[in-house]
Amino acid sequence: MSDPAPRLPTFGFVTLHEAPLADGIAQEAEWLARVAAGGRAAAHLWRGPPGFVVPRSYERRPCWAEARAAAAAQGWPVQVRASGGGLVPQGPGVLNLSLAWRVETAQAMDIDATYRAFTDELAGAFARLGIAASAQPVEGSFCDGRFNLAVDGRKVVGTAQAWRRIEGRSVVLSHAVIVATADPVALTAAANRFEAACGGARRYSADALACLAEAWAAAHPGQAVPEDFERRVERALAEQFARMVPPAVRRVGTGLQT
Repeated sequence: MSDPAPRLPTFGFVTLHEAPLADGIAQEAEWLARVAAGGRAAAHLWRGPPGFVVPRSYERRPCWAEARAAAAAQGWPVQVRASGGGLVPQGPGVLNLSLAWRVETAQAMDIDATYRAFTDELAGAFARLGIAASAQPVEGSFCDGRFNLAVDGRKVVGTAQAWRRIEGRSVVLSHAVIVATADPVALTAAANRFEAACGGARRYSADALACLAEAWAAAHPGQAVPEDFERRVERALAEQFARMVPPAVRRVGTGLQT
């Protein structure tokens, strides 16, 4: 008899950060430390300022310093993260969902199973909006992987995962970058400028990327995208991950919850 499909923990509520977080990488590290110490699973929904987040491998590119300075001058400052993967854009219209929880052992749920559980829940949230999304790689998209979420073959979400040992306790971070209302063409063009300036060969295709607002419009022909669409996305995510309707949401202006 096969094992039951893995489930994410119950989060109880989702903390919604109203103001952009200047350093999401540092915030996630703090959330993980809190979860390791207190044991309660945490879910945070937040935005970052305009810019790119890249792995340390970019620092070895021939024109790294010049490209980073030029990107900042163009309004796209670059942050470096310790984990692998590829370039990830941030800014208005891009949402981040960070889930952190403690496990008894590192084998409690393997990496692929955790990704599947996470993408299943994300797809469930979008289904609340009438959007059908599935996990798949999307060639030509930024930070491509097997556990993107795509609509009609175009990426709308990228996911990442980290397992850490903090003060002797095993903790898991699942992270999603959700293109809610941002312009895929503008994101792709900015990312390609930076890649070219770095001296790398990687280029992205605007046809490989979509936003949830476009997906909603395609699923509801003849209807205008609601003005509060991004708020609706937030609500759907909170309902899905808090596992209650109406969702339990803690709103904070900036920084960490207290």
